[in-house]
Amino acid sequence: MSATVRVGGDYPVGAAGAERCAPAIAAQRPGHALSRDFYCDGALYEQEVRRLLLRHWHCVGHHSQVREPGDFITTSFCGESLLVVRGQDREVRALLNVCRHRGSRVCTQESGHARGGAFVCPYHAWTYGLDGRLRAARHMPEDFDRAAHGLKAVHTRVIEGLIFVSFAESPLGLEHVQEALAGSARLYGWAQAKVAHRETYPVRANWKLAVENYMECYHCGPAHVEYSRFHLYARPAPLNRAADEQVRARARELGVELHEVDYFALNARAGQEAADSTRSALGEGAVSGSEDGRRLAPLMGSFSDYDGGVTFFDVGLTSNFLAYPDHGLIYRFIPNGVQSTDMEVIWLVREDAGAGVDYDLDRLTWLWKVTSLADKRIIELNQQGVSSRFYEPGPYTPMEQHAQRFVEWVLKELQ
Repeated sequence: MSATVRVGGDYPVGAAGAERCAPAIAAQRPGHALSRDFYCDGALYEQEVRRLLLRHWHCVGHHSQVREPGDFITTSFCGESLLVVRGQDREVRALLNVCRHRGSRVCTQESGHARGGAFVCPYHAWTYGLDGRLRAARHMPEDFDRAAHGLKAVHTRVIEGLIFVSFAESPLGLEHVQEALAGSARLYGWAQAKVAHRETYPVRANWKLAVENYMECYHCGPAHVEYSRFHLYARPAPLNRAADEQVRARARELGVELHEVDYFALNARAGQEAADSTRSALGEGAVSGSEDGRRLAPLMGSFSDYDGGVTFFDVGLTSNFLAYPDHGLIYRFIPNGVQSTDMEVIWLVREDAGAGVDYDLDRLTWLWKVTSLADKRIIELNQQGVSSRFYEPGPYTPMEQHAQRFVEWVLKELQ
């Protein structure tokens, strides 16, 4: 059997990080951005990895990427390489891509199909089944216990087509997440979707700067002219209440009962992973996230028509999602180091939609390519600024309330 990762044993909390974390939290001014150390200190980053990031659930992809037994993708999180594979029992597993012999990477491809239903380490040819069990180890003595040397596994769950992993020995509960996704991703038919495109944007910045940027739209007016043209979320909330209510009413008329959930309900549900969902209106005449506001692909899920809105939903610390009636996006934030983060964007369409027939890939991906490139630039500029010895955290604005609440949650978790 595959061994389960033990975060408490494999990732002991570093003394240096602990010593720096407490005073940094104590010095934090309420209502203000984080201090320089939280974005630049390597020991503090390791504290976040061990005490925070590896404990939570993170989306690593969509189940259509591993549709058949033997299909796999590789990805990484906090420097840990993962092999995500569908087994002969059709279960999706996430295995640490680390050979149990001398630690070589077992799989070097980004995606593919395992020949003969097995993975062969390129170093000494130790061979593993799709479930991580060690099948063969050349020239080992007769008393060698193959059962004790399978690839280590991390906890894996597929919810509404989304693959989530946790490195924790005893992971957070997912009941709250299931409820939130049932009222959002399920109604958009994401379990019956497929990946149309993937794009990765390396960002030279701390992971929290990338997530904070995603969590607020105070920057959207200056930085995202294309997005702001049709997305009313780019404006102060009081200006959009009437339009948002019309979108909710329109969805109900179409028989789509989307549920909005508070991200920070986690505080009232001990031991549960956080999740949220919220609705927002598109500008008049716009129906999807396109350059001209017009439709992009066949309608998905429960939608028989366009409702003039978009749904945002989030799970945990690093997994964010957007759903239009005709396509969806997975936004993954992947910490690599104290000032290195990957943003991976995954576009979803209905599983029977054909590229070049039912949708044009360039039109489908245009808005969020433009937006992500702009985000990469402003996040990196943000990192350059907070790295200054003279940086002093400023106060949040009302339009940054979600970023502020995210930061406060991170601080509370680190305590």
